[in-house]
Amino acid sequence: MDLATLNAFIAIAEAGSFSEAAERLHLTQPAVSKRIASLEQQLNVRLFDRLGREVGLTEAGRALLPRAYQILNVLDDTRRALTNLNGEISGRLTLATSHHIGLHRLPPLLRAFTRTYPQVALDIQFLDSEVAYEEVLHGRAELAVITLAPETREPVRATPVWDDPLDFVAAPEHPLARSGRVSLAEVAQHPAVFPGGNTFTHHIVRRLFEAQGLSPNIAMSTNYLETIKMMVSIGLAWSVLPRTMLDEQVTPLPLPGIQLSRQLGYILHSERTLSNAARAFMGLLDAQRGDLALASTQRIT
Repeated sequence: MDLATLNAFIAIAEAGSFSEAAERLHLTQPAVSKRIASLEQQLNVRLFDRLGREVGLTEAGRALLPRAYQILNVLDDTRRALTNLNGEISGRLTLATSHHIGLHRLPPLLRAFTRTYPQVALDIQFLDSEVAYEEVLHGRAELAVITLAPETREPVRATPVWDDPLDFVAAPEHPLARSGRVSLAEVAQHPAVFPGGNTFTHHIVRRLFEAQGLSPNIAMSTNYLETIKMMVSIGLAWSVLPRTMLDEQVTPLPLPGIQLSRQLGYILHSERTLSNAARAFMGLLDAQRGDLALASTQRIT
């Protein structure tokens, strides 16, 4: 059993397809099939059921999958621990982040990092926050800078960096925008465009409505906040957006007593060794958090 066969096995299990796994691994499909055949022969078990174009794990495959992750993670952990001994900040840093944070929060930090540590090759993956969480959990990314879940459980550890206030918004000509003060019950009667149902932001907003016994009228959904802003700006629906995205295209809705916010920050796997590069980037994020906390204290005083 070697790393190449284990990587092929994991890729097929995740993709549910030999062809998609081959594309991910930059191999031909026959080469991937050969690796799986070799692995099945070594273990003397069938790992996948092949029903037409559909591929599913057998019972043996389901038993092997968590162990395959564990083997690869231990090897990666060992490599990082040995590389860290020389004290150099170099090598590859796999960083996952959401599109919104990558566009609106990270550029100054990434610029500072690349200038300070030119020997680090940044592998930035733009993913939904929920997908990025899984990438860290399974060891495919060292760090993820994302919208934090309301609750994060070990072995994933979350550190807030930015408080991200959210505002209810509509187009300037929308009936809700022309009504002056509105209630959450009135807002719930109008069509909304929401972040996808699997997103942390969706759950934060929905929980607000449910706390008052209400259900929002969700007409459309998308995971891209820029797309939501466009749909709101042309008058199709109301929504909730980060305050940092507001401009003349959308109007905040005054809802007395309603304050909504989410936490943006980074997550890591607490049981895995971080590279020197990852620790250096965490240092920049922690410094950012400290600067924001100091600025907030100065405003209050």
